[in-house]
Amino acid sequence: MTDRTDRTPGAERPQTAAASATAPRRRALVVAGVGVAAALGLGLAVLYGTNPGWGNAGDADCAPALAVAQAMQPLARGEVAAVQVSKAPKLLPALAFNGPDGKPMSLADLKGRTVLLNLWATWCAPCRQEMPALDAAQEKLGGDDFQVVTVNIDTRNLDKPRQWLADNKVTRLAYHSDPSAKIFQDLKAIGKAFGMPTTLIVDPKGCELASIAGPAEWSSEDALKLLKAAARK
Repeated sequence: MTDRTDRTPGAERPQTAAASATAPRRRALVVAGVGVAAALGLGLAVLYGTNPGWGNAGDADCAPALAVAQAMQPLARGEVAAVQVSKAPKLLPALAFNGPDGKPMSLADLKGRTVLLNLWATWCAPCRQEMPALDAAQEKLGGDDFQVVTVNIDTRNLDKPRQWLADNKVTRLAYHSDPSAKIFQDLKAIGKAFGMPTTLIVDPKGCELASIAGPAEWSSEDALKLLKAAARK
């Protein structure tokens, strides 16, 4: 049974990726019932995203990331077949969260290294399931040029995530958190968060190389090949 103790009054908890799978079908029914003009407007919003800085074309700053993404494309198979490699890498927004010391930081603070950015929560069973693999991926690939950054978005009982990590011997991942869960909403606004867990592969300039909605076996041979290609290892 899903643990409901972390729900914030008045706030909607993100769904797991599996639970959110029916959302596109519901949205399609809504679009079918509105006028042509409204449907066109919604289509443009979906195409270009709700964030003004999130355009349809790849950002000029992300031009070098295109070759990396193209090298990753044939490696998105097997255990990481669900990973969606970007066809036109774009800069991600200023995603904010708390660092290991509890102080505010953002994705920009991680520039200079390739990042596997993962959002997780203790109430999310698939998130818990993949944490040991993320921990192992950090052990195998982590360094000055690559880091697995897991951001916990529990909104209550804030001592629970650290305790869960300790109890399950997940020790190689620095602890990052966002008890407001705003990072999930920021990614949702640009069409990059549909449920939990949500994971992105980000290049050293902050450009999105790939994303996946749902868990993956991140310490598998398939995943390590994909991540090495992303980090140019």
